[in-house]
Amino acid sequence: MQESSLGKEMFSELLGTMVLIIFGAGCVAMKVFFGEALNISWDTITFGWGLGVFFGVLASLRSGAHINPAVTLALAATGRFPWGKVLPYTLAQTVGGFLGAAIVFLDFKAKWLLFDPALVKTAGIFCTFPAVPGFWPGFIDQVIGTAVLMFGILSIGDFGAKNKVPWIGPVAVAMLVMAIGMSLGAMNGYAINPARDFGPRFFALVAGFTQPNLMDTGIVLVPILGPLVGGPLGAFVYDRTTGALNKDPNADFCEDGAQECEECKS
Repeated sequence: MQESSLGKEMFSELLGTMVLIIFGAGCVAMKVFFGEALNISWDTITFGWGLGVFFGVLASLRSGAHINPAVTLALAATGRFPWGKVLPYTLAQTVGGFLGAAIVFLDFKAKWLLFDPALVKTAGIFCTFPAVPGFWPGFIDQVIGTAVLMFGILSIGDFGAKNKVPWIGPVAVAMLVMAIGMSLGAMNGYAINPARDFGPRFFALVAGFTQPNLMDTGIVLVPILGPLVGGPLGAFVYDRTTGALNKDPNADFCEDGAQECEECKS
């Protein structure tokens, strides 16, 4: 029987999220295990996650390259995506995160067990932990970071469509994720994506990691609930600001894309 279109889209999202985690968690593993010898810095981690987004998007173009439940939810909440596909996409993305983490663990396993044989201190390679104790500091960070992400994704998409440069999307979104990591990434581990955090976190649990607080409710919920609030928030803000201008059929534009000003009219 021929595979359904939704099934192919789910597989696409699974692959894209898996690729994201292979590069993203992989660069964190490099930092933890070889950071001193190779002089690996936070900039390297943000660059690695940016490349993970870039190649993850390329791997999942068939499905729209969401690779993030917060993006899927935001697109549905603003009428850009069917609600019936939100849960299937989210499931596929989470499974992709799990598999990506498993591949990273397999690749580094020999070094991993030398560095942390009891698996009690390296779960942070896979998932996020707060810089400040408590639910609200991390939650606020994740709402803001994901809102910025979603606002930027929609801006990039409209810019690419308006200027007939759709190829700019993967590059610009990767740079956006790098910028968020460099400017907002340290407060709660730079998740801005429930599947990117929970899929690998669940793998860590299944694989026998016993790091304290790994499955503490407050820590687990922050990178899930924060992005799921922040994604739609960023989309709604975009639609009522920059997006409203881009969609106004009566608006005239200058050559640089800004709405026509009085100087241009004269």
